[in-house]
Amino acid sequence: MQLDDQDIAALDKRYRAALINAVTGYKPANLVATADAQGHSNVAIMSSVVHLGSRPPLIGLVIRPDPVDRHTLDNILETGYYTINHVGEHFIESAHQTAARYPREISEFEATGLTEHWHEDFHAPFVGEATVRMGLRLREHQKLAINGTHLVIGEVVLLDLPDDCVDAEGRLDLTRAGTVALSGLDTYHAGTPLKVMAYASPDSAPRDLGPSAT
Repeated sequence: MQLDDQDIAALDKRYRAALINAVTGYKPANLVATADAQGHSNVAIMSSVVHLGSRPPLIGLVIRPDPVDRHTLDNILETGYYTINHVGEHFIESAHQTAARYPREISEFEATGLTEHWHEDFHAPFVGEATVRMGLRLREHQKLAINGTHLVIGEVVLLDLPDDCVDAEGRLDLTRAGTVALSGLDTYHAGTPLKVMAYASPDSAPRDLGPSAT
């Protein structure tokens, strides 16, 4: 299959969305959880999470434009706090169901059977079923002129990770943590480590450290 820009524009809307969402490859599967100023919770599955820097620890989140209510974005802008929680193999069905467009007054936690997990003094819930959880404070928000998409940049201010999934070098073993990946809009994958490569240097050849370093 080979498509130019005119071919792509002529595709059926749903077909085009599925295809363009898939061509970027595997993506992280995360549940973004928030609460409004009154503490009413919301959780939604998102795959548009990207690392932006480690000092300070910044993570970018892309949220689609506004033709429908974006409860997650509204809550982030209102309170300045949110959490990102890895989707695990044992709760894929519940996580995927959070993509449904529930009314604002219905919490996806309650609707899908997911568990709210609160840390003291943090104004957003975590997902109790997740093993890898991050608490973020809003640092920057931009609405992109090209298509109305929102870029939300948050600083990681709280990490909740299994001790046995982090090695001495700071590597996080996502397989041991049970984290899954997404391709396209609806296909979930279990990760299998293939190789851990040594730090790349122009003075040395690529060196394989083995299938896993944790």
